[in-house]
Amino acid sequence: MIDLHYWPTPNGHKVTMLLEEAGLPYTIFPVNIGKGEQFQPDFLKIAPNNRMPAIVDHDPADGSGHLSLFESGAILFYLAEKTGQFIPADLQGRAEVLQWLFWQMGGLGPMAGQNHHFRNYAPEKLPYAIDRYVNETNRLYGVLDRRLADRPFVAGNTYTVADMASYPWVLPEAQGQNIDDFPNLKRWKAEIAERPATKRAYEIGEKIRPSDAPTMTEDAKKIMFGQTAASINAATAKA
Repeated sequence: MIDLHYWPTPNGHKVTMLLEEAGLPYTIFPVNIGKGEQFQPDFLKIAPNNRMPAIVDHDPADGSGHLSLFESGAILFYLAEKTGQFIPADLQGRAEVLQWLFWQMGGLGPMAGQNHHFRNYAPEKLPYAIDRYVNETNRLYGVLDRRLADRPFVAGNTYTVADMASYPWVLPEAQGQNIDDFPNLKRWKAEIAERPATKRAYEIGEKIRPSDAPTMTEDAKKIMFGQTAASINAATAKA
């Protein structure tokens, strides 16, 4: 059994997509990041970076009893290894998947996240910052679009964790992009959206936080943005 500490964000969706595809049994423990639940001491024991998702595997292969893991890319890799699914066994195929998984973790996710922040949440609209991250998101969409020009999935002919990692971060309406400018990316995104496991994963998220619920209150902004080591230490000391 997998314990999944989760909130329906792009990084959270990655893990539910894989769990649903693989058919692994799991239990969700919601971590409401707008209320600061990511700073609770019990959560920090498994996710010291105070970010979700995180998992606890109560049946690891080494028989140790349990294994905890944070960082969505590491979780995808671990679960793919555990199940023997969604990552190739051969050296070339495995390397192909890993480089694109790391590309998402180091590029598409962080750049799109800054795009969201400066376009939607920053109290002051800074044209330089908005242009910087909207343009970089556009560049990364172009990288993915070219990659998908001659193959159905990011790493080749097979659906892998490289696709699951990137899919939730391609949000053109929220990122100032026109998906029609990227026809290969548009095709890929539409096909993944129709996968039964993808639909189930997003339905789970909708139940936990309906899409029509307020996405970012002023109190949530205070909790989520501008945290320092001192403020987190103070919050955890009070818990």
